[in-house]
Formats: sequence, C-alpha cells, structure tokens
Amino acid sequence: MGVQTSRYPGFYRLSPAERARWVAEQVGLSPEEASLLESGGLTVAEADHLVENVIGRFALPLAVAVNFQVSGREVLVPMVVEEPSVVAGLSHAARLARAGGGFRAGSEEPVMRGQIQVVDVADLEAAAQAVRAREEAIRAAAEAATPSIVARGGGFRGLEVRRFPETPAGPMLVVDLFYDVRDAMGANAVNTVCEAVAPLVAEATGGRVVLRILSNLADRRRAWAEVRIPAEALAAPGFPGERVVQGILEAQALAEVDPYRAATHNKGIMNGIDAVAIATGNDWRALEAAAHAYAAREGRYRPLTRWWREADGALGGRIELPLAVGVVGGTTQAHPLARVALKILGVASARELAEIMAAVGLAQNLAALRALATEGIQRGHMALHARQIAMAAGAVGPEVEAVAERLVAEGNIRLARAQEILQALRADHPPEGA
Repeated sequence: MGVQTSRYPGFYRLSPAERARWVAEQVGLSPEEASLLESGGLTVAEADHLVENVIGRFALPLAVAVNFQVSGREVLVPMVVEEPSVVAGLSHAARLARAGGGFRAGSEEPVMRGQIQVVDVADLEAAAQAVRAREEAIRAAAEAATPSIVARGGGFRGLEVRRFPETPAGPMLVVDLFYDVRDAMGANAVNTVCEAVAPLVAEATGGRVVLRILSNLADRRRAWAEVRIPAEALAAPGFPGERVVQGILEAQALAEVDPYRAATHNKGIMNGIDAVAIATGNDWRALEAAAHAYAAREGRYRPLTRWWREADGALGGRIELPLAVGVVGGTTQAHPLARVALKILGVASARELAEIMAAVGLAQNLAALRALATEGIQRGHMALHARQIAMAAGAVGPEVEAVAERLVAEGNIRLARAQEILQALRADHPPEGA
C-alpha cells in the first residue's frame, strides 16, 4: 500500500496520538501494529532472545519525517533519534526539495565483499595465480553454502586477489570474494561463504588462513540521491535565495578542504541515515564505518555530499555512499517495531531502502547547511533543546512547555535557570497532591 501524500502542513502541531493515527491510516497499519507505536514493540522476553544478559529495555523516540518525495514516490520516513531538531530539519528540507520535484535516487546491486586472509605463503604471486585458477570451484563452494540466496537470484560475483608483501605480520595474501546478498544486509551470509571457501584457498596457496569475514566498506553497494531546488525556495527572512545558495556553497567549500569541518558535515548526514537504520532494525554501526571509510577513500577525509549552483541559479546537490542495509533477516524481522517501520516506509527491497536513506542523508545535510548559511544552527536547535533541559530540571506534563518557552524567550537555555523557573512556577501553581 503506497502513501497518497507525505505532505502534512503543521504535522508537528498534532499530538503524538493524532500523528500515530494519521500514519496508521496512511500506510494501513493493523490495530495490533498501531499499538506497537505506543508500547515500544519489544517485550523483555523478546529482548532476551536478541542479545545476552538482558535486564530491561531502553526506549528512544520513534518519529516520522514528512514531506518526502523520492523518485516520484511519496514517502513517510520513520526515525529513531534522541537529538532535537533532526526530524524537524529533515522534514523542512524535504519540503524545500519538493519545489524542484523531490529527490531522485538510485543504487547498485547489493554486492558485499568478503575477505580471506592468508599468511605463511612462500610465493605470493604463485599463490595468487593458484587461487584465480580455482575460481569456479570457489564459486561452487560459496553458492552451496547459501542456497536460499542463490534461489533468490543472488550469489557469487567474482573474486580479487591482493598481495601485501610487507606487513607487521609478514607477507600475506587477501582473497576478496564478491557476493550478491539480495535483500539481506548480508553479514551472516558473507561470513558463512568465507568460512566455506577458506579450505579451498588454504589448499591452493599452501598458506595458513586467519581471518574469514566480510568488509563493512561496501563500496560495490553504493546508493545515491540528487536534488535540485530553485534559489527562491531557499529564501529565509532577511536572506534572499541567491544569498542562501552562496552560503551553502561556501560551507561546502570548507568541508572540501578541511577534515575538521568535513567530520561535522558528515556527522550531520549520518544523523538522518542512522535514525532510519535504527528504526528499521539495520546495523547503524556498520553504516557509520562504511561511510567514514568511503569519505577517506582517496587518502584525505572529504564530505559525502556535493553542492553546486546550476546555470539558472538553482542549487544542485548529490550524495553517494555505501549503504549495506536489509529488509529481511536479523533484527529487521525479529523486532516487531522494525517490521512496522519498514511497512511505514513501504519498501519491498534492500535497494529501495538504501535509496530512501541516501535521500534522507542529502536532506539532512541540506537542512544543516541552510541553517548555517542563514540564522545559524543554534536558534532552532536550542529552542527544541530547551524541552530536554526543562525535563532534566524535573519538569513534568505542562510544566515542560512552560519552562521551555521561558528559557527560549530569555535566550538563557541552561539547567540552573530551568530549575529556578520551575521552582517559581510551582510556588505559584503547586502540583496536585503537594
């Protein structure tokens, strides 16, 4: 079931229950699925089956970013994140992108890399040739180890052999296997393949196999997204659109030449991508490792996005990065709320999910750069952060908004001040039962 529209002006003004009801209606959640949105979707007994030594559950907010159009399709984006302004900024950036037709996204086939490390090799070149000569036998062993993936159209896609004549552990050979894992993230499948193939590699090389494991730098499994936004759509009070475009390009330029800025630039991108990964039960740590390694692939750490000015003055942008995600297997199916999140997204394949996540990363970067190029990052962020400060001071219920509003009005968003405001508020209006 597709979403008719992800555009909802004033969505943030609704109560959590009203938002949940609208999302459930949009994507056709059953009453049982909708109830998971409030309960958190995971019992202690279920959690005990997921990891070791469970003593409870730890809740984080599950939000929805609205306004997204990705490759002509309306998308609601579930996100699990605790940082204020991420969801609001993302939804606003998605609305701006609609002025240029939304995001266009694409991806490569879901090919992962497995690595087999071989040491104690007498002749690296002869060993490499011996491995290449046994490629068909390696293919057969690999695919026999994962028949379900092969049945879905995946399987062995070739190998590379790399020689490292000088390492701290002596000369070594690394055999890289490329494996199409279809709609899985693929870590378990690739590790299984590496272990199945390792005896053949040891026999061919005459060496000793050590590591047999996937690489998280999934640079043959990239996704990308592009956007084009008319300059006038980017305008803000006191900031004409052309000036905003120029500010974004200047911010991009700093990220291109300075790794200290590029790290923060890319962290903002991953704010959005990680939040979708967590919501859908995907491995956000693997995505982080891949993204940052990819950003440094040319020997210098660089931004994952590019921004430029089109001939007509519009802002153009593109992101490309490895995104090894799945919609089957692991936590994506074991966690009830991860299944609901995938249903909200309406994706049927891992590639679709990766493409939406790429669009989310590009939108998150747009939101941050536009804020930096106009009023600065702190105004909107701190206004939302004030709620957290109020809660940390002990405010509950309506007190949270009352204290937060006062903090914002004063421009003094500090815990000590929140405690003073709360104390004065309770002196005038004692809590019930006091």
